[in-house]
Amino acid sequence: MFDESHSESWTIRPDVARAMQPSHPADSSYARAADALRERSLAVEAVPDGPLAPELLGDAAVLVIAHPSEPKWERTVPGSGSPRLSPAELDAVQAFVQAGGGLVLLAEEEQDKYGNNVAELAARFGVRVNSDLVSDYERHHAGAPHWVLADLPSSDVLARVSGACFYRATTLDAPDGAEVLARGGESSSAPGAALLACVEHGRGRVVVVADSDLFGDDCLDEHGHRELWVNLVHWAAQPSLAQPLPHPESAAQGDPAWALLKTETDALRLMQEPDGSVDLSRHDPARHVEAMCSAVERLARRFPHQREYLAAVVEDLRAWAAGGYAKPEFDRSLDLFRPEVHREDGIEHLVLFPMYLQNASRDRRFESLIVRVPWPEWLAHLERERYDNPKFVPVTFVDNTAGYDSECAVLFPESVSVAVRPGETHFVGIFCDRESGRFRERVGRAASLLRLNVPPDAAALLASERLSLDAYMLWDLIHDRAHSHGDLPFDPFMIRQRMPYWMYSLEELRCDLTAFSEAIALERGGFAFARNVQYAILFDRLFRFPITGNRVRNYDGLGGQLLFAYLHRHGFVHWTDNKLTIEWDRVADGVIALREAVEELYRTGIDRSKVAHWVAAHELVSTYVPATGGSRWTAGQRPLADESDPKAWLDLVDDDEFPLSIFYTSLKGKLEAEPVPA
Repeated sequence: MFDESHSESWTIRPDVARAMQPSHPADSSYARAADALRERSLAVEAVPDGPLAPELLGDAAVLVIAHPSEPKWERTVPGSGSPRLSPAELDAVQAFVQAGGGLVLLAEEEQDKYGNNVAELAARFGVRVNSDLVSDYERHHAGAPHWVLADLPSSDVLARVSGACFYRATTLDAPDGAEVLARGGESSSAPGAALLACVEHGRGRVVVVADSDLFGDDCLDEHGHRELWVNLVHWAAQPSLAQPLPHPESAAQGDPAWALLKTETDALRLMQEPDGSVDLSRHDPARHVEAMCSAVERLARRFPHQREYLAAVVEDLRAWAAGGYAKPEFDRSLDLFRPEVHREDGIEHLVLFPMYLQNASRDRRFESLIVRVPWPEWLAHLERERYDNPKFVPVTFVDNTAGYDSECAVLFPESVSVAVRPGETHFVGIFCDRESGRFRERVGRAASLLRLNVPPDAAALLASERLSLDAYMLWDLIHDRAHSHGDLPFDPFMIRQRMPYWMYSLEELRCDLTAFSEAIALERGGFAFARNVQYAILFDRLFRFPITGNRVRNYDGLGGQLLFAYLHRHGFVHWTDNKLTIEWDRVADGVIALREAVEELYRTGIDRSKVAHWVAAHELVSTYVPATGGSRWTAGQRPLADESDPKAWLDLVDDDEFPLSIFYTSLKGKLEAEPVPA
């Protein structure tokens, strides 16, 4: 929220900038700074009418006050009020920050002359704004001694910031505990003086900048100003972005028929044998099945778009009962379950199937779910125009039976118990809320333990349900599509195949590396939010996948191990002094290089035999992640030479063919010993 009600010298409204400076509007415009935030999915608006009252500030994450001035000193927003905030406004802004809001104050050289009370407001947060003019005749920009090049420390808030030039700046006195992000150079008139300070106050955050020009339209793309601006706003916004999303009420979830369906499904599940049948000598499932049928029929009015599917579910349930409760086969209802046909933002689907248990189990149990589809227009546009994937459906949990309180993050047709596996499946459901929630919790704890250098926008992603949910929707869309695109020496949908688990690792990793590369292209093309997809892939692959699940052929874990080892081996990440550092300016180059290596393996794989391809893949992985000492797949230790029987080679695969490194075993132990926050 940009305040433009106190004679500010800057505006985010282009028409107002033209009125302020007809000959050169950019000299009064923060429109490009506002656009830089909008590109990162932050809503930005001007406040032309005051006062800055609590009810006005209540919806804001960050308030920006950009150099108010009396008109005799600056060209200011036409028709706006006094450059001085009233005592009530000062109190309101302070209370806003105290409660978790962010504040960005942009001061100016010779601060006292402008007739504003920015210094008084800054003082409430312990920052003194002086009335100076800094010069530096040795280290400056474009031959202007007052355009001083600041000294910048090492700081997460300065990730990717190459430099900063302050054009006619004053100085600041920062309180103890503040982080000073820019200082006057040794050759300046104010050596070591603070030019930019960040302060935490209550639950909120305050940024005070000693010059307002560096983020104006003329200067935003100079030095590292754009990154600095985006970083500062994300840092200030983080407490607000960390607030949980409001979850809309579900009429279906509140229907007594849903409570009945959950209860009866859970009761029936406890009676089922591993193949999904019921032993009638021990149990009588009839009343549970009939109650489930009744509940589905009563719930059908809540899901008119699923009329045919729900009718088929009831028919399949009764046919199962009539057949003596043998292994359940729900072919017809699965064929009619088509959530991908109704990709509408907020639409809900009822799901009832006999499903395989998670983690590669062949056991079958009945489960009931209500899911909601998030389908915002930006995602629909990207699917239509760039990443066509008619089967992809992002879903979130509304409610579910007890069996789905698991690690499962997908709803796939392959998990439904049927008599004949369909030749073509219709949908791919990904629980983006469950995955993004685990990302925030587990990666957040790992990053803290590793003392990882986390840029402000990445820290906001780790804190924000909204940002992480959106990132996972886009990641999953591109990842899922990538399975059927590229130089593929085998069926990418390997669920029906038998091959060494590192082949699954490479395929899943290939799709993630493809999504990472596409996210770079999207960011460069103006869809800057896609940087969050890069963070999500990198963090999840490095800090969650390798230490999640058991060590029995953990293919997702191995993909993460390979990515970390590759980046570490080539100097894109560093483990020094028990601190992990990522080189944010160049880590994308490392990810792309690994993608190229995997794709080269795929390109050449079409010319190899199946076993030879498996061996080549093992050699690629073991170059960076050493195989177990007793591996029978390493050169010189392979007991087989004949490639005619791939199954014999599969029997040589150890459950933990690529054990965890010291780094990951230590991290896993520390995370398991640390209590999980409530």
